[in-house]
Amino acid sequence: MTTERDIMEYDAVIVGGGPAGLAAAIRIKQLAQERNTSISVCVLEKAAEIGAHTLSGAVIDPRALNELLPQFIDAPIGTAVTHDEFLFLNATRAFPIPNFLLPPDLQNHGNRIVRLGFLVKQLGEIAETLGVEIFPGFAAQQVLYDHNHTVIGVITGDMGRQRDDSEGPQFQPGVEIRGKYTLFAEGCRGHLGRQLEEKFALRPQAQTYALGFKELWRVPKNDVGRVQHSFGWPLSNHDYGGGFAYHLDEGLIAIGYVVGLNYRNPHLSPFEEFQGFKTHPVIGAQLKDGTRLSYGARAIAAGGWQSLPKLIFAGGALIGDDAGFLNAAKIKGTHAAIKSGMLAAEALVKALAAQRQHDELTDYPQAFAQSWLADELKRSRNFKPYMKHGMWQGALLFGVEQLVLRGKAPWTLSLGAADHTRLIPAAQASPISYPKPDGVLSFDRLSSVYLSNTNHEEDQPCHLQLTSMAQHQTINVAQFDAPETRYCPAGVYEMVKDPAVPDSAVDHTDGVSRLQINAQNCIHCKTCDIKDPTQNIRWVTPQGGEGPIYQGM
Repeated sequence: MTTERDIMEYDAVIVGGGPAGLAAAIRIKQLAQERNTSISVCVLEKAAEIGAHTLSGAVIDPRALNELLPQFIDAPIGTAVTHDEFLFLNATRAFPIPNFLLPPDLQNHGNRIVRLGFLVKQLGEIAETLGVEIFPGFAAQQVLYDHNHTVIGVITGDMGRQRDDSEGPQFQPGVEIRGKYTLFAEGCRGHLGRQLEEKFALRPQAQTYALGFKELWRVPKNDVGRVQHSFGWPLSNHDYGGGFAYHLDEGLIAIGYVVGLNYRNPHLSPFEEFQGFKTHPVIGAQLKDGTRLSYGARAIAAGGWQSLPKLIFAGGALIGDDAGFLNAAKIKGTHAAIKSGMLAAEALVKALAAQRQHDELTDYPQAFAQSWLADELKRSRNFKPYMKHGMWQGALLFGVEQLVLRGKAPWTLSLGAADHTRLIPAAQASPISYPKPDGVLSFDRLSSVYLSNTNHEEDQPCHLQLTSMAQHQTINVAQFDAPETRYCPAGVYEMVKDPAVPDSAVDHTDGVSRLQINAQNCIHCKTCDIKDPTQNIRWVTPQGGEGPIYQGM
């Protein structure tokens, strides 16, 4: 039977209340005021409140934000960067890289340290004062098409479904949110963005990703305005990644680590690499006598220029990290997300002024191609391909290209195979032994997830969909030793002993292992959707409002 749904109609529907989505909403309303016209805009946000699912380092380049809201030039947000350093780490020491050897993208003079969740909340308040309707706690679960396969909006997720997908006593069907144009700003590896890429064949080259971790610490003393980036230990030279420590005011330090998801060894645990990073003498000294306040993790779209998809399709467009507008070489994406949202908004308003709807916003990719954002991404396009040669060699090659050729190399290198294809069989990989957490600088997953304030109603359909359990046993377990139990930063995937499954592919003397999915732990990083070797796991939106509740992360 077809579910009867309420219908709400707008000129512009924006899926996602992060920097890109809110920038687009604000820009549409600004242009409407300039033209003395009315444009209805709604923003759907799956988190319980704006900013609750926002996670980033974050040092931001304020250029796009100042273009969108010039008042921030006079009253700048966050903490000014006062001291910028880049380190190479070995197991016991740190070796500073002189600033004159760093490409311009890695220098942070003029940038700001912010708590992005708070900034996003502020953008939401500005959008609402301009007349944008924001609906937090409403997850867009399906793309709405017409008979010509044109996007005409989205359907929000049903509320009150039980674990077997039946309608519970508090069942409420989702709502059809229809728009003349729909902008998708779900962030990295967007649930609907992925579907749109597949349906319309938008992405010619596979995206490549990283997994970023962040903790917020309060310490007795810190160096306000200090920005520190590092690479090297504890990762091997063959793996891409690095750490950061950002010193905010109020005695706060944002500490984090990024691991490229194109790693090959299935025994590697990005979470454990992050815990090890904090025990380095130089890093641990900054956290001495401190208190860990919060924890989170999220995937990062790191492919840049080469992996950008076609941005538009009939009825809508991809913006922000849903498209992959992040400059991995710059270690920044907020400015790119905001700028892409502004460009799409300007194209959308122009189309509405011409009495158009549900067609392709062709002015958006054209404007992007002529923007400073396109120039920035193109200049750093070879960063990730160089890293395939190893961190040291890659950094050297990229540095020479940037310092000598100023990003205008006559070649564009390929990113290579998708991340999920990169694992080698566990039997061919070197085992990795990680130390137990000390409870002072390093911690376990469950105590970390607790600090993310994550919550999911247990009696609902699992939002982590395993297509085939048999495939998991014969490939994930038998060939790769269940890598999802290590790459998940929240302990969602667990192999448990189950003597009741005698035909399992994995036998143990004390029973048989089966996969248990602890979906209530999920912090929505989407790493499983990216790294599963056969793409057997799909992340979809849970009930609206659920997941982590980050406090200014």
